[in-house]
Amino acid sequence: MELLSEEEQWESLKRWLRENVPFILGLVAVGLLAVFGWRWWQGRENNDALEASASYQRILSTFESGKMEDALSQVEALRTQHPKSGYVAAADLAAAKIFVLNNDLDKAAQRLERVMKETPDAQLEPIARLRLVRVLTAQGQYDKALATLGNEDRGRHQPAYLEARGDVLLARGDRMGALAAYEAAKKLMPASQAAVSGVGELLDLKINDLRATTTTGSTAKP
Repeated sequence: MELLSEEEQWESLKRWLRENVPFILGLVAVGLLAVFGWRWWQGRENNDALEASASYQRILSTFESGKMEDALSQVEALRTQHPKSGYVAAADLAAAKIFVLNNDLDKAAQRLERVMKETPDAQLEPIARLRLVRVLTAQGQYDKALATLGNEDRGRHQPAYLEARGDVLLARGDRMGALAAYEAAKKLMPASQAAVSGVGELLDLKINDLRATTTTGSTAKP
C-alpha cells in the first residue's frame, strides 16, 4: 500500500472537508434547532399555563365580587385563549357553583355536563359528574341522576358516589335502597376521609335515621 506524503494527506483532508463540512454543519444546525425549539415550546407552554392560571384567579375574584356577567365573559375568554387548559373546566365548575347558589339549576347542569364531557383532566371528570348528580336530584330528575352515576367502580370516589346514590334513592322514596347504599359507602370510606369536614358524621346520621325509621315502621302494628 502506497503511503501518501504529508502534502498529499493535507490535500486529501481539505478535499474531505470541502465535501462533508456542509453536511456536518447541517446536522449541527438541526440539532441546535431541536434544542432551542424544545426550549421555546416549553417556555411557551409555561407562559400559557401562567396566563391561564392568572385568568382563572381573576374569574374567581370577579365571581366573589358578585359581577356574574363579567365573570362569565371571562370564562368564555379563557376558553377561547386557552382551550386545552384544565383551568377552563375549573372555571366552569366555579360558574356552576354560583348558578346553584342562585338556584339556576338548569344552567348549573349545562356547565357540569360540559366539564364532564370535555375536560382533559381525569381528576375533574368524576367531580363534575357527582355534582351534576346532585343538581339533577335537586331538580327531581331521579332516573337521569342514577343513569349519570352509572354502576362502574369510581375508585377513591366510590364512597361519595354510593352516598349520592343513596340520596337519589331516598329522594325517590326508596328508603331500603338508600340505606343499603349508605351502608356500602360507610364500609368503603377511609377513616381519613370520614374525618374531613364531618363527612363521616353526616353519613352516620343518614344511616342511623333510616335504621331507626325502618325498624319503627317494620315493628309498628297496623
